[in-house]
Amino acid sequence: MANFIVRRAAVLGAGVMGAQIAAHLVNARVPVVLFDLAAKEGPKDGIARKAIDGLGRLSPAPLAETREVVHIRAADYDDDLEQLRSCDLVIEAIAERMDLKLDLYRRVGPFLREDAVIASNTSGLSIGALADSLPPALRRRFCGVHFFNPPRYMHLVELIGTPSSDAQMLDGLETFLTSALGKGVVRAKDTPNFIANRYGIFSMLATMANAEKLGLGFDVVDDLTGTRLGRAKSATFRTADVVGLDTMAHVIRTMADTLPDDPWHAYFKSPPWLAALIQKGALGQKTRAGVYSKPGKDILVLDVARQEYVPATGTASPRVKELLKIKAPGERFAALRADADPHAQFLWAIHRDLFHYCAYHLAAVADNARDVDLALRWGFGWSTGPFEIWQAAGWQQIAGWVDEDIRGGRALSGAPLPAWAVDPGRSVVHATQGSYSAARDAWIPRSSLPVYGRQLFPPQVLGEKPAARGTALMENDAVRLWVDTNEPGGDDVAILSFKTKMNTISDAVLDGMQQAIATAEERFKGLVIWQTDEPFSLGADLASLAPALMQGRFDLIEKVVDKFQRTAMALKYAQVPTIAAVRGMALGGGCEFTLHCARAVAALESYIGLVEVGVGLLPAGGGCKELALRAAQETRGNAYILDFLRGYFQTVATATVSKSAEEARTLGFLRAGDSVAMNAHEVLWLAKRTARAMYDTGYRAPLRSAGFPVLGASGIATIEAQLVNMRDGGFISAHDFAVGMALAETLCGGFVDAGSLVDEQWVLDLERRHFIALLKNPLTQARIKHTLETGKPLRN
Repeated sequence: MANFIVRRAAVLGAGVMGAQIAAHLVNARVPVVLFDLAAKEGPKDGIARKAIDGLGRLSPAPLAETREVVHIRAADYDDDLEQLRSCDLVIEAIAERMDLKLDLYRRVGPFLREDAVIASNTSGLSIGALADSLPPALRRRFCGVHFFNPPRYMHLVELIGTPSSDAQMLDGLETFLTSALGKGVVRAKDTPNFIANRYGIFSMLATMANAEKLGLGFDVVDDLTGTRLGRAKSATFRTADVVGLDTMAHVIRTMADTLPDDPWHAYFKSPPWLAALIQKGALGQKTRAGVYSKPGKDILVLDVARQEYVPATGTASPRVKELLKIKAPGERFAALRADADPHAQFLWAIHRDLFHYCAYHLAAVADNARDVDLALRWGFGWSTGPFEIWQAAGWQQIAGWVDEDIRGGRALSGAPLPAWAVDPGRSVVHATQGSYSAARDAWIPRSSLPVYGRQLFPPQVLGEKPAARGTALMENDAVRLWVDTNEPGGDDVAILSFKTKMNTISDAVLDGMQQAIATAEERFKGLVIWQTDEPFSLGADLASLAPALMQGRFDLIEKVVDKFQRTAMALKYAQVPTIAAVRGMALGGGCEFTLHCARAVAALESYIGLVEVGVGLLPAGGGCKELALRAAQETRGNAYILDFLRGYFQTVATATVSKSAEEARTLGFLRAGDSVAMNAHEVLWLAKRTARAMYDTGYRAPLRSAGFPVLGASGIATIEAQLVNMRDGGFISAHDFAVGMALAETLCGGFVDAGSLVDEQWVLDLERRHFIALLKNPLTQARIKHTLETGKPLRN
């Protein structure tokens, strides 16, 4: 397959969705031209300019690094259509109206290159009908590409072809979306609302209908249908607020208009309360009021009967909370179905109707059951898809109960389950040979596109044959050192994974790391630190130090800190490349190990930082030392060290955590030579290749620094003056001042003359001394205790 290269892209439509798609293309290092209508006043490209300016105010941030916004150029349809001729990819993202989209295609068509890919970011309109408006030469390069909001963070993209779409083009675009944009791509059929919205919105409508039947309030429903079911915290009605009540109403209307023969059509309508809120302009989160409102600190919920907002205090009944603790899915559903508690009846009903709908429409909507499950997991934040839930609970048992409710008139529709679903021989829809396709009556394996070879351990659905987790070289309760036998020829790089809670770093982890480094030096081309599940690491295991702290055994704690520092230095000076393969959070000690590895490969959504000051400590695993050394190296002398060091001091003193891997590079936690992977599932593959390439090109461990310049006493005095002003102005406490001074002395190399040369061990000793001194302080001890008990910081 030929490379699909996107040197420049255009996004048509500068609404919230279009602007954020443009931002994510820039995250992938693709410059973008963002088009919209010509403004009636001011510069003609003013509408697009305003959208670009607004990206910096959106939360969560659409841009991985805000300064990259300069790579989005504003344009309008009157004067700038010639710019389309230089674009390899054009994504249309205007309002969900067929007439407006068709008018725009007629307008821009003459300016589109015949080899450019043209895609519509529609949430459910017919891709075939849109393609018919294009010149025949462009139809083969046209398809649907449905991003979910917000585009940077939502993993799902639905890719929808037409009979005219070029197959190689679709494969190239899927590869680009997967690797360059980091998405999970599902090929959807050209049916109304495609897969995720078709099933996800139906699930919400079925939830609303059953809630109304049983008289359950919005807040009660959200407590029942959120994290308790392994779904997004926003559950049902909060999700509607986030998406936008007007957007949700539009999707419902699309289903009503385009699916007149659907057996559930009677439920494809906006409830009266939804229409009333839209009429009032209460559209959800974007208008600060919808189903919920938050005028102050308290969250309020709409009371439909009283037509006013009241405190949101509804919760699941105690009985149902107990039933949901039943671990076996089949037993849990049996208990819910048999219980008279309205909340239990509600939970069975919403699952029954979802199973019923998914099975009935599988042949028409999706190529196979796996695509449905992944679409809802990636697009709606479910931990488990509907077919996975059904299969885990026992296929025949659930099918029998659903069929019984249909025949008894208790289901939302009387349509029978399809024959394949009630086949007595069926026990699964996901198996080692693939996932079941109702349309083909066959098992469909995973895509064989080469890009998926970069995902050594891709997301699995229940019943699939999981990728073998390699061969263990050494394993205990703290760590696992192993080689990957899943990848052909991939056993020449050792992989170290932690087994502690949240991958924290305990004394046993340090022992395991030292053994792993020695083993890698002896037998392998490199060592990769990679966790089987996020986060990368939340840092030192403070809880494991609590007994020694309570006994005042600071000598024991100092030995652990010393071992931590020696382990970090062993990573840095290992005789084979050491690679930190980071996904998710790398905080405290996790960040320090990242700083010391020969290279880092970080997923875009990596959140890296030194956060020790939050508990009244300073980084003592070599983090301060490494930043002091980097400041000296970056300035190549003493003259401007303060300019660099001041930034590092502020970052550490404020416990700043990067909001992306790119921002981590800006903050100094990643280096210019470190790599950022857009797709988190490619991090291990890339890390292993990085280690192998470094080894094969003659890797040599860095020479230990004979000495590097530090700011010394003058730098400490400069930072102290700033801290005094903050303390005296009431911005920080006296203890914050003490922590800040300890940090300043360490980063500046102690009370030595400016420009003095010190080695790494000198700064490590400063780190360790100040760490122990702060640990002895009762105020720091109070912060640690509060954090361990509540998970929240204490300011004292």
